[in-house]
Formats: sequence, C-alpha cells, structure tokens
Amino acid sequence: MNTSLKYGLSLATAMVMMAAAPAGAQDLKIGYVNSEKVLREATPAKAAQAKLEAEFGKRERELAESAQRLKAAADKLDKDAPTLSESERSRRQRELVEQDRDLQRKRREFQEDLSQRKNEELASVVERANRVIKQIFDAEKYDLILQEVVFAGPRVDITDKVIRALNSNTGGK
Repeated sequence: MNTSLKYGLSLATAMVMMAAAPAGAQDLKIGYVNSEKVLREATPAKAAQAKLEAEFGKRERELAESAQRLKAAADKLDKDAPTLSESERSRRQRELVEQDRDLQRKRREFQEDLSQRKNEELASVVERANRVIKQIFDAEKYDLILQEVVFAGPRVDITDKVIRALNSNTGGK
C-alpha cells in the first residue's frame, strides 16, 4: 500500500472516529507505537538478532572464505592462462564454473534459511510486544493504540513505554 493511500486511510479513520464520538468525548485516549523502533531497540529484539548472528555467523564466514578461494583460483587461472595447454585451461575453467555454481547455490540456501529464521524470531518478538501493548491498553484504559501512522506527536507516542516493559520482561515469554 503506498504512503498516500495509508495517509488517506489513516485520515479517514480518524475523521470517522471523531465524527462518531459524542461531543463531550474529549477524553478519548489514543496511543501510538513505532514498531520499527521496538524491533530495533527492545532487548528481546536485540537478543533475537544476537541469536541469529550466533546461529548463522559461522556459515556466513565459510561462504565468504569460499568466495575468496574462488576468486583466488580465478586470478591464478588468469595469470597462468598463457602458459597452460588448451585442455588444461578448459578443465580449470569448467572447475571454476562448477565451484561458482555451487557457491551461488549455497548462498541462496543460506539466505533462505536466514530469512526463515529471522521471520520466526521477529514473530516471537512481535507477539511479545503485542502482549505488552495490550497490557498497557488495558491498564491505562486506552481507547485506541495505533502502530502505523503518518504523523504522531510525542503526547501519544508510547513506544518507549512499550520498550521499557519489554526490557523488564513484563511482556512474558
């Protein structure tokens, strides 16, 4: 959904809410949570990132080392090419192509595995954050808490409160 459409929908929703509210309902309590900030700064999000780095770091380093070895082999072939027989040059080129194909396959598999695990870890953090937001909603008697808005003033921004609650483990596991 493009930004102008989101803005239009947000504005329309706000206008409908204001029109539907009784004239004396000036005590409407609205909050806003910046989801990106929560996923960037909350301790559970940082822990999830560290877990992913620990889980995938070795594999990523191995891929980088394989890429360096492949490049070194290609450079050596370029350097040695004038002195090699045609059959030897062709054989080494085929080996390089095969190694490159294998490396590309491993990189794709790595990216797919990493994406899947990242989605799993983020889903867990989002679930915990949503529980915290619901607790704040209930405890502080909010009428509405939004996560996607075009603009929000500091008076309604409860992002830091959500992060503090997540960091203090009140979000539950």
